[in-house]
Amino acid sequence: MVSLSKKVVAVILGGGAGSRLFPLTASRSKPAVPIAGKYRLVDIPISNCMNSTINRMFVLTQFNSASLNKHIKNTYHFSAFSTGFVDILAAEQTPDNPGWFQGTADAVRQSLRHISNLEFEHILILSGDQLYQMDFAAMIEAHKEKGADISIATIPVNAQDATEFGILKTDEDHIITSFIEKPGKDILNEWVSDTGAIMQQQGRNYLASMGIYVFNKQVLNTLLKDRHPNATDFGKEIIPNSIVEFKTSSYQYEGYWTDIGNIHSFFEANLALTQDIPEFNLFDNENVVYTRARMLPPAKISGTTLEKTLIAEGSIINASRLEHCVVGIRSRVGYGTTVVSSYIMGNDYYETLEVMEESLQKGIPRIGIGERCYIKDAIIDKNCRIGNDVRIIGGKHLENTDHPLYSVKDGIIVVKKGAILHDGFVI
Repeated sequence: MVSLSKKVVAVILGGGAGSRLFPLTASRSKPAVPIAGKYRLVDIPISNCMNSTINRMFVLTQFNSASLNKHIKNTYHFSAFSTGFVDILAAEQTPDNPGWFQGTADAVRQSLRHISNLEFEHILILSGDQLYQMDFAAMIEAHKEKGADISIATIPVNAQDATEFGILKTDEDHIITSFIEKPGKDILNEWVSDTGAIMQQQGRNYLASMGIYVFNKQVLNTLLKDRHPNATDFGKEIIPNSIVEFKTSSYQYEGYWTDIGNIHSFFEANLALTQDIPEFNLFDNENVVYTRARMLPPAKISGTTLEKTLIAEGSIINASRLEHCVVGIRSRVGYGTTVVSSYIMGNDYYETLEVMEESLQKGIPRIGIGERCYIKDAIIDKNCRIGNDVRIIGGKHLENTDHPLYSVKDGIIVVKKGAILHDGFVI
C-alpha cells in the first residue's frame, strides 16, 4: 500500500449537540460516546484512517468536548520521528467570525486556516458517528484515476432507507449527474440506480451518500470561500451545487456501514457485535480498531451462563445469566442477576472494599449492578449504581419519556451516567 501520510489530511466532523443520542450526549460529545464496551465512536474513523496510512487528522468539535479531548490526548501518540497527529479543533471566536460552527461546511471553512498550513493534495472529510471499516486509500486511488475534483463514498440502500439520505445518480463512468437530499417516497422511482446484481437482489437500488468526501485541496477552498461563502452544510448545499461545476465521482462501497444517529441505531449496532460472525469485525488482523491502552486485569467471571456476550477487560461478573449483551470495562454485576439484550457501558474506576462498605452503610448502592436484578432492552451508562432486586424492562409498550435518572426512547431504557437506583427500583 502506498503511504498517503504526506498527501492526505483527514477532517473528522464531531457533529452538533447530538440531541438524538441524548442522554448519552448529556455530558459528552457524540464522538466520545462509548461503543463496543471499550472504544469510543471517534476511534472508528481514526482507526480507518490509520489502517489506510493516513496519519494526519483533525477532529472538529464544539459541544461537550472535554471527555473527547481527554480521550484523544491519552490515546493517539505518534513517534517523535513521525509527522502523524490527531488534533482537536474546537469552535473558536475570531475577529472575522464571532460565531460557532453552523454546520458541516461551516465547520470545515472556519478550520481551514489551521488545516491549510499543512502540505497536502487531498482532504478527506469524515463523520464522527458511523460504524464501518473502509480502505480510504482505495477510494483516494479511484479519485485520482478518474481525475475527479470531488469523490463521494456511496452505499446502495433500499427504498425504506433512501428517504433518510442524500440520493444521487451517476453516468456509466460513475460521475455524479444529479443529487437530492432526502427524497420523498412519491419520487423515489426517478432515483433508481444500477447498483450491481448482488445489491439489486437485496432490493438496494438507490445510491446514498455516506457523508464521506474526498476534495482536491484547491477545489475545497474555491467552494467554501469563493463560490459558497455562506453555505453551512455539505449535503444540503455544497454537494448539490458542486456537481454542476466540478467533476464529482461516486465511490461505491458495499461493506457494513451504519449511521449511529439515534438511540435505536446505537443500541442495534452494539448488540449486533454479539453475533457469531458480526458484520462489523472487531477480530480482524488487517483492520485493527485502535483505542486507549488501559492497564486493566482480565475479566473475572464466576457462576455465570454466557450467551452471545462480549465482556471487556477489568470486569467482575457474578451474574446468573448474560444473554445478547455487551459489557464494558470495569463492569460489576452481582449474584443472581440476569441481563438480556442490553449494553452495560462499565465504569471509570474501581471502588475499594472499604468504600463499598461505607456506601452501603449510607444506603448508597455499590458502583455497578447489584444482586437479583433483571435487566432487559436497556443501556446502562457509565458509573451507575444499581441496587439489589432492581427491575429494568424495556420494550415497545413503554412511552418515550425523560426522567431525572433515565430516559426511554423507542422502547429502550437508557439509565443516565452516574444514576443511583436504590434497592427494589422498577422501570
